[in-house]
Amino acid sequence: MTTPSTTRNPSGSPRHAAGAPDLPTITFTGRAGMAVAALSVPMVALYFVYSGPPPEWNVLTRSLLTLVIMAVLSAFGVALARLLPRDDEGRRTLAGQLTVVSLLTYVAVILFATSLEAGTPLAFPDRGMDPTTDGPLAAAMALAHGPAAHLWTAMFFLGFARAARRFTPAASPVAPRWALRGAVVVGVVNLLAVPSLYFGMDATHFYAVNGWGADALVGLITLVWVGFIGLGIHRSHKNVARPLT
Repeated sequence: MTTPSTTRNPSGSPRHAAGAPDLPTITFTGRAGMAVAALSVPMVALYFVYSGPPPEWNVLTRSLLTLVIMAVLSAFGVALARLLPRDDEGRRTLAGQLTVVSLLTYVAVILFATSLEAGTPLAFPDRGMDPTTDGPLAAAMALAHGPAAHLWTAMFFLGFARAARRFTPAASPVAPRWALRGAVVVGVVNLLAVPSLYFGMDATHFYAVNGWGADALVGLITLVWVGFIGLGIHRSHKNVARPLT
């Protein structure tokens, strides 16, 4: 008769089971997600302060806020990768890998678009240009801020919803069901915004590639739902802590 063996790491101490909750990581991931949502609200609001071309300080401030948001979002993604369930051999599932890669690719795309946006007032400080509609860089960033960002965002949310549902009875779910269902909805909304590249660059149109609906509103919903996911993960800290104490 064989007895179950305990897998040990090279140091000789027992290794945590795949999917075992890591309370410090849960706390950090939750707070990082909520910070993304909190910072995204004033960032998006700066786009609507002026009806015409914004002053230089406005463009640079919202660009700086975007950099900070992307930094926090990167930290959120790295921490989330540690929480996603793994198989018996310690490997992350295909959906889990897609989740992490898609999120970090989204960060890279937004950083590229933000660098173009901030470049307009820096290169033409006295022209009174709106970097989202005027100048040669506006067209260059349209695909990045719009369809590219939406497609990779959709892959992140749908991949996360799929990966987070796969957990063993010995482990706790990554996020509550309402957060996963909302992730599916936000992922589908982003997919619906991908064809906006066929609707021109008139920012006053809802479905334009740089419009207030398909671009700004969908982008805000995306970042705010990252905050709700963070809230769900953070609240799960209490549920995980009870059986461990």
